[in-house]
Amino acid sequence: MRLWSVHPSLLDRRALVACWREGLLVQKVLLGQTKGYTRHPQLQRFRATSDPVLSVATYLHGVADEADRRGYNFDRTRLAREASTQPITLTVTTGQLRYEFEFLLRKVLDRDPEWARSALDGIDPDAAPHHPLFVPVPGPVAEWERVK
Repeated sequence: MRLWSVHPSLLDRRALVACWREGLLVQKVLLGQTKGYTRHPQLQRFRATSDPVLSVATYLHGVADEADRRGYNFDRTRLAREASTQPITLTVTTGQLRYEFEFLLRKVLDRDPEWARSALDGIDPDAAPHHPLFVPVPGPVAEWERVK
């Protein structure tokens, strides 16, 4: 399961679709509608908010916005909540953003080198754009991350 902190515009088609599907699974977990993945480390940052379901729904709206921009049709009716009208932010460390960008780059170079060249080439890993839900703060890779 991977809910990317990097901006959805950096994700290739496969990663964007997987992020959407995995985000919907996270939503089910947070709603108590499934027994699987309840202890997955990626859930920690959403569970730490005052409204985890709203936080993940807002995250998914950001993913769907990118899908809309590309002409994909992600079904927003599957989201438990509308995107928050109040600003919701979660922090993400600069080390986590760098790790995710480099991890994404390795994956995309293998499966879609053309996307890697067009979308990721020339981006400084220390300045990679982040998902609009997140606010970068200085720090290392997150404790919940399973570094590979």
